[in-house]
Amino acid sequence: MLDRPLRVRVITGTRAEYGLFRPLLALLDADPGFELALLVTAAHLDPRFGLTVTEIEADGYRIAARIPIPLDDDSELGITRATSAAIAGFGQALDSDRPDFTILLGDRFETLAAAVACMFARVPIVHLHGGELTLGAVDDVIRHAITKMSYLHFTSTEEYRRRVIQLGEDPSRVWAVGAMGVDNALNLPRSTRAELEADLGQVFGIRTAVVTYHPVTLECATAENNMRELLSALDRFEDLNVVFTLPNADPGNAAIFEATEAYVLAHPKRAWAFASLGAQRYLSLAQEADVVVGNSSSGVIEAPSLGTPSVDIGDRQYGRVRGPSVLHASPDADSIASAIRRALSPELQRVAALRENPNGDGHAADRIAAILREQAPRLGEVKKSFRDIPLSVAENPAAADPADEGDA
Repeated sequence: MLDRPLRVRVITGTRAEYGLFRPLLALLDADPGFELALLVTAAHLDPRFGLTVTEIEADGYRIAARIPIPLDDDSELGITRATSAAIAGFGQALDSDRPDFTILLGDRFETLAAAVACMFARVPIVHLHGGELTLGAVDDVIRHAITKMSYLHFTSTEEYRRRVIQLGEDPSRVWAVGAMGVDNALNLPRSTRAELEADLGQVFGIRTAVVTYHPVTLECATAENNMRELLSALDRFEDLNVVFTLPNADPGNAAIFEATEAYVLAHPKRAWAFASLGAQRYLSLAQEADVVVGNSSSGVIEAPSLGTPSVDIGDRQYGRVRGPSVLHASPDADSIASAIRRALSPELQRVAALRENPNGDGHAADRIAAILREQAPRLGEVKKSFRDIPLSVAENPAAADPADEGDA
């Protein structure tokens, strides 16, 4: 056991990711066993994406390093160059800072860059949200790659835990704790409708949709067409106010930015767009809205706990566990409009009001912090072995129950 606090560095590159981290950050910051700081990169440092590093500064967390990377080119080559710059930047930061371990969440390209840098620096990684499937996005491959570079794993569901173990990870290092997005959805203070309108404008109408659409990164140049179909579907609901949150820094984001801005200009009385709302305003808005639409993970993970039905479009989130209030639509106007119409129906509004959500119960951060208190002091050894699964089990996963092996 060390006679000093453990130096933990949480790595974040986007507004959404930082919002998910918030419950855990508060617990680690208050724990004398940890010395917490953040490594901040990517969209946080770019004014086009809201310059959301200011939120971190306002929350009072120490920033150990800022790793700027080029995000002006959203092509495949541009993202490759940004990933390369991020690896170099994180490598330099880790060499200077030498933390005892880092915490990474999810599956973005800058997260992969951080994981690569941690691997070469021999800094153990704690990974959140492994084992999930998002079959339409390159994030799916990135997520599994980060799993193989990580030493402790916190998954959202037992199904995801089994998948991490299937990747060869030791069951005693993998815990199903729930999704921290659900922690926020259930526990974060809310702004009232009046407070939101005083802050954002008169965004609420007879009915209101919150819309977030990101590029589908395993498809070739579909962002412009898919966004056109989504906007065409929204035009079929003349009494529906639309609040857009703008996309992340994935390849193809420029087409979505342009289409959204043009739509808002053409519909000034019922459409608004925001680069970043922050977790509290976004969740408050989504709870007050009648439907959440798009292909953000928030529509699958958080919206059910807010009591708001959601329409998930296309393949970006396809493969995630989802509750009964989450509807799926193909990326064409007819399918999207049909799903929105069903989501706005009294029947789906009643289903959503039950808040059934398989992704968590609001206590994920508590579980993670408790396990880290016990496990993190043992993370000095970065060697790990691949756990082979017998062929009969690999062919038929139902033949074994990994939950019996080291579950916490």
